[in-house]
Amino acid sequence: MEKLEQLYEGKAKKVFKTNDPKLFIVDYKDDATAFNGEKKGQIAGKGAVNNVMSNIIFQLLEQKGVPTHFVEQLSQRETVVKAVKILPLEVIMRNVSAGSFAKRYGVEEGIVFDQPTFEFSYKNDDLGDPLMCESHALALKLATAEQIETIKKYASIVNETLKEFFLDKGLKLIDFKIEFGLFDGEVILADEISPDTCRLWDVKTNEKMDKDRFRRDLGNVEETYQEVLKRVQK
Repeated sequence: MEKLEQLYEGKAKKVFKTNDPKLFIVDYKDDATAFNGEKKGQIAGKGAVNNVMSNIIFQLLEQKGVPTHFVEQLSQRETVVKAVKILPLEVIMRNVSAGSFAKRYGVEEGIVFDQPTFEFSYKNDDLGDPLMCESHALALKLATAEQIETIKKYASIVNETLKEFFLDKGLKLIDFKIEFGLFDGEVILADEISPDTCRLWDVKTNEKMDKDRFRRDLGNVEETYQEVLKRVQK
């Protein structure tokens, strides 16, 4: 697999062309951002943690019937993925009140919901990734009605699978953000699943084991990322 020119550099990853037009190489960075890029920093080793953890979880989700972009891990930081065209919709599922949900509605963190909530946000940095309802996504032709139904079905499987998976590792899945894309016309899961994109709390202590440690200056950021990966690999 030959790595050719860089196609894209985002907040957390670089994407490169390969000699196969249907495959990309993703290189995970240690850069960290929060609050739509207002806060910037570095988390040593984050790229390797997020890459390895995402690949473990993508392979688990494939077994549960959710198609993903994962092809092959090349190194601690680099992975071959399918050349997906990302849909500009971020999918956020919440099992417990936290973060922007708690702030938006003026409620405390830690309220366990009777059933998960499902949100879309418009993937657009210039606009600050605003929340979006399904009819607006359809109006702007960001996805078709059929694609949205598929996304909702897969997101529900991801949530149920990950709740059980993380609980087995001593972690509560509070909420998470995922992205989908199109590959050969099929909706598949892409991007990453990591402490950057999931809120995870320790089952016993409720200690935050995710990017909130960076967002809120809670300390032990690198150590927490490494601890989450260690548990995931068990």
